[in-house]
Amino acid sequence: MRVITGSRRGKKLKTLESLDTRPTTDMVKEAVFSAIQFDVPGAQVLDLFAGSGQMGIEALSRDAKHCVFVDNNAAAVAVIKENINDCKLTAESRVLNMDSLDYLKVAKGRFDIVLLDPPYNKGIIEKVLGSIDAHLSDRAIVVCEHEKELELADEYGRLKKHKRYKYGKIAVTIFKIPTEEE
Repeated sequence: MRVITGSRRGKKLKTLESLDTRPTTDMVKEAVFSAIQFDVPGAQVLDLFAGSGQMGIEALSRDAKHCVFVDNNAAAVAVIKENINDCKLTAESRVLNMDSLDYLKVAKGRFDIVLLDPPYNKGIIEKVLGSIDAHLSDRAIVVCEHEKELELADEYGRLKKHKRYKYGKIAVTIFKIPTEEE
């Protein structure tokens, strides 16, 4: 696993050796960041269910301003911190060891990009989408990685479904808060 492009391009990242963690493949990561590339520079990013932190690190490598990484697994949090430290991104990062839904109850910031890759087949992604609106900026994008069988609703609060992609057993659904021009 590596950083694909940007200031940390080619940097190898550690991953958690666990059956509970599914690292995002380079193909999916590249597709996600191609779809949102113009929105990343200067963005405030939230990487929920962060795992190894690779998606948030990729955003920071592509000039996102700051990223909050949240994961409830202490071993995952240790890997995230190690990856952030190895990439020299500690000043641009905040890492929290807590449940993602609990984080949304106490979060104070507003995010431009939210990266979601929760455990599959548990209904978690729908709960997050239903409760995240208050934490989104007016230009927010929410990227959801999920099992391809899951069909998410067309809207959640201000978020409207923008695109849906399929990659083997995985689907990526991108939601946006539409601008006035859209």
